[in-house]
Amino acid sequence: MAAHPPKTKILISANERLQSLKEAFEKKYGESPLFYARAPGRVNLIGEHIDYCGYAVLPMAIEQSILAAVTVNDAKTIHLANANPIYKDFTVSSEDIKIDRNNPQWYYYFLCGVKGIQEHLGGDPLSGIKCVVDGSIPASSGLSSSSALVCCAALLTMEANHKSLNKVALAEISTKCERYIGTEGGGMDQSISFLAEEGTAKLIEFHPLRASDVRLPDGAVFVISNCCVEMNKAATSHFNIRVVECRIATKMLAKARGLDWARLLKLSEVQASLGASLEEMLRLVAEVLHPEPYSREEVCRVLGITAEQLSTDLLSPNTQHGEAPPKLYQRARHVYGEAARVLRFKSVCDEAPSAGNAVQRLGDLMKQSHASCRDLYECSCPELDRLVEICLQSGAVGSRLTGAGWGGCAVSMVPTDRVEAFLTSVRELYYTPDPHRAALEKQSLFVSKPGGGAAIYLEE
Repeated sequence: MAAHPPKTKILISANERLQSLKEAFEKKYGESPLFYARAPGRVNLIGEHIDYCGYAVLPMAIEQSILAAVTVNDAKTIHLANANPIYKDFTVSSEDIKIDRNNPQWYYYFLCGVKGIQEHLGGDPLSGIKCVVDGSIPASSGLSSSSALVCCAALLTMEANHKSLNKVALAEISTKCERYIGTEGGGMDQSISFLAEEGTAKLIEFHPLRASDVRLPDGAVFVISNCCVEMNKAATSHFNIRVVECRIATKMLAKARGLDWARLLKLSEVQASLGASLEEMLRLVAEVLHPEPYSREEVCRVLGITAEQLSTDLLSPNTQHGEAPPKLYQRARHVYGEAARVLRFKSVCDEAPSAGNAVQRLGDLMKQSHASCRDLYECSCPELDRLVEICLQSGAVGSRLTGAGWGGCAVSMVPTDRVEAFLTSVRELYYTPDPHRAALEKQSLFVSKPGGGAAIYLEE
């Protein structure tokens, strides 16, 4: 697992997308690329919003990816262009990389990856590069387009500077450096982008980071459908509010059990400190936390801290002025319940991937996951809920939101013999009646198989 990302010689002309990217690069810069870098997007099958709480998740890489064509020079300047003309070019000195977290443009995500590698290498100036980026992952769809861009940039920066890091190190660096743009994620997206392998989903565990193969059951496929509502994690506070709510719930539970609550940041750390099961943690949540929202005053009173300490020690910059009172009971219940569902999902896959009832059991877990995301974590939206209903009505045995939520995609488990009927039904019920959705349908509804991880390509 700790191997380096593969470096493969490839006939560029035999790959339509790479050939098109090469031509765009040559038109832009008047020279041919030296190498290409690829980082895939991902679909999370189960385990939503729990990686940053320290719990295992179960994603797989998808075919859709970020591709970049690159040349290297001594000019100490980074020239960035995008194959999609709606995205602006950007140029910056490699000696003065600054990221504006209040303006989450595509090139700032790219620069997160560059800056992360630069800091890992000790802060020395980097080689200059010319780069054209092409993305086939729908933006703001919950399929990790932004993290794939960060990972791709980190990988190509290593290659451009003749350095080498293994996949785990690259995943950990990419997770940390995406926080430059203000997203306090947990590492799932970056980990699967580097650690994915063709033909298998992965159980991704943290502290230390590791990935285990998960053989998906015979007789069913996963279908991704985009509800066509976009949500940019870095441009809104929804995501970071949930991170903060889980952080405060951690402190409250730990203090109630006499733990050193000041040093604990994640709900998984409370469980580990108590040596409790997930079921026992759910009982503890019901015993310690109340379902009514908490005021900031109550949080401060229970923890014995000042409002200033709450703001500086527990809140993130874009949540310090939020008005909505935290719902600690609901968020903690979701996290512990979802962590248990991930383990049950893997157990079903391990025990009986070809058993007759395996598909139905996994589908039930996916349905439970969506209900928890919708009702306890409140990270769905009306369009996603409607799309999940339509997917179940159209023959899916399980369907749930995937990714951060508040828009983006659903993932559905569909028996192989029902796939065509399923696609037709979802198309007719969700996409065709709405002109905006109908225009996006070709890139919004597709079958997905487990794909491979990030790689460097050299032209034969």
